[in-house]
Amino acid sequence: MKPVAPPGGFRGPVKRSITIAGHATSISLEPGFWTALEDAAARRSLPLSALVAAIDAVRIEGDDPPNLASAIRSWLLGEVGVR
Repeated sequence: MKPVAPPGGFRGPVKRSITIAGHATSISLEPGFWTALEDAAARRSLPLSALVAAIDAVRIEGDDPPNLASAIRSWLLGEVGVR
């Protein structure tokens, strides 16, 4: 079966600034990932910045941490059960 484009088509990353740990950082994610991240924060009754800070804290515990955007994408995929 041939893949189909997601609703709205394929779209490149959108950069946003978020304050975590007291400093502003820019994160570039595709719109679908921003939506999924906002939904995850809402389900937890957290501000978006608090969820990103929590993901960042787990990310930096690793031996070879990826960049924050990659960590967010990986975390979101884990949230929906993609391995």
